[in-house]
Amino acid sequence: MTASSDTLLTTLETCDMLEIDGLHAFEFSLDENDQLHIECMDGRVAKHWEFSPAQVQAAVFDQTLQSWTITGDSGEHRLVCMEAFGGGDEGDDEHEGA
Repeated sequence: MTASSDTLLTTLETCDMLEIDGLHAFEFSLDENDQLHIECMDGRVAKHWEFSPAQVQAAVFDQTLQSWTITGDSGEHRLVCMEAFGGGDEGDDEHEGA
């Protein structure tokens, strides 16, 4: 998974999905200043977090839990960065002409 030498910033640049405090984020992004924005739904309530570049840089990876601990203005949070994979139908097109 994530090497201990990676930073949260480099991990976020390559991950497709993000979980924060056990909630799957439907939207997350880094702006031009590397500020992290995360949005998710908790039931019917929309939640939003923002982390400064310094807070992202200070995040610590927990090898045992395979997650990042980041401290923001609202306290400590646990982030899990995940990579998605697709089940595209490109392979089906190759066999149609056979």
